[in-house]
Amino acid sequence: MSNPLDVIDAQSTSRPVLSADEIDAAAKRIADIIDPTPLQRSERLSTLTGAEVYLKREDLSAVRSYKLRGAYNLVIQLTESERAAGVVAASAGNHAQGVAFACQAMKIKGRIYVPTTTPKQKRDRIRVHGGAFVELIAVGETYDAAAAAAAADVARTGATMVPPFDDARTAAGQGTIAAELLEQLPSAPDLVVVPVGGGGCLAGVGTYLRERSPRTGILGVEPAGAASMTAALVAGGPVTLPEIDPFVDGAAVRRIGDVPYAAVARFGGRVVSHASLPLLTATDAPRGAGAFRMMQIDEGAICTAMLQLYQNEGIIAEPAGALAVAALGDIGVEPGSTVVCLVSGGNNDVSRYGEIIERSLVHQGLKHYFLVDFPQEPGALRRFLDEVLGPDDDITTFEYVKRNNRETGAALVGIELGAPEGLGPLLARMEESPIQCEQLEPGSPAYRYLT
Repeated sequence: MSNPLDVIDAQSTSRPVLSADEIDAAAKRIADIIDPTPLQRSERLSTLTGAEVYLKREDLSAVRSYKLRGAYNLVIQLTESERAAGVVAASAGNHAQGVAFACQAMKIKGRIYVPTTTPKQKRDRIRVHGGAFVELIAVGETYDAAAAAAAADVARTGATMVPPFDDARTAAGQGTIAAELLEQLPSAPDLVVVPVGGGGCLAGVGTYLRERSPRTGILGVEPAGAASMTAALVAGGPVTLPEIDPFVDGAAVRRIGDVPYAAVARFGGRVVSHASLPLLTATDAPRGAGAFRMMQIDEGAICTAMLQLYQNEGIIAEPAGALAVAALGDIGVEPGSTVVCLVSGGNNDVSRYGEIIERSLVHQGLKHYFLVDFPQEPGALRRFLDEVLGPDDDITTFEYVKRNNRETGAALVGIELGAPEGLGPLLARMEESPIQCEQLEPGSPAYRYLT
């Protein structure tokens, strides 16, 4: 069995190897077309954590995500014959916009495959950035299905694949984020928090920090429902997850890339199950280097972070874009330290906010669902309201399970609490009531029909 750490070095000598020098070269290649993104101090998050927290605003790039960096760095290095053959890409949406932008800027024809679950807002922006040079094709429900279709296209047509993460050129482009933020700060940060999907951004940013700012700690953050980098680090190599939650569409990948894994495996460090473990020590990292950790964040916590960014900072972050900030609620950072969180993208469809609010409320313990068997007698609902519901509780969902025979079926009742602590008293009142109530637990088969 080959050593996974040899994957990058085994590339053709015509391909660049992922390194800080190559990332610096990538920064020069993209400088004429991609402006640096702001690094903004967050007063709210600094007060919350006791650290100096900065947000690297990749959501303010030309395509509202960092993906333009890697796509442009790869496409600009194609030979004339490769450009003539055109390019193909698969993406959950953001990488597609970067490829589309590059295609139009360099007048190269491209075909882009996206999952059918890609939000309409992202599809519309892909068409805007690509114009007449890009054909958009929706196929399958996950990134991996779109990637399979793109690979078949390349085999059939001879076009050049532009991988969203599994290529050293793509990862080098993403690594230019680290080069920028080191220039934007008066001194090196203590910790950089990076969202992880396919792993290209973590590979690029982490590689640059390891070489240029070795004492900076690195925290990679994945959605709990698609933790493919965590699975790879635990298994000792990339593995395919049997299923994923596609909600965090910009980071919902079944299998981490070989190139990113090879880079990240070199960082040292470990996976943590709870962020109260120290993050700024170097116990597991190479000598003289800041710690590297990987952790997972619940999708509900990501939704809460999205809403807080919008309500407090006016930042429209997509789910993957809020991953790094969501981690701040769980990690122990040293007071006075400097922390940078990457806001990786802002391509969020406004039509998704209903689900975002719902997931946030459930995560905070404020929203609960019950199956309620109301006695078929006058005043049953009034009794439920008077005897079971608390003064600060509100019914937000009420729907009979059997719509055309309400005499024999339970009602689905969604209750929003005034505070999480109200659940215990609510359950106690339900237990005392003659009305039969069954709580639907998140993760149960019945609960899946609600989300």
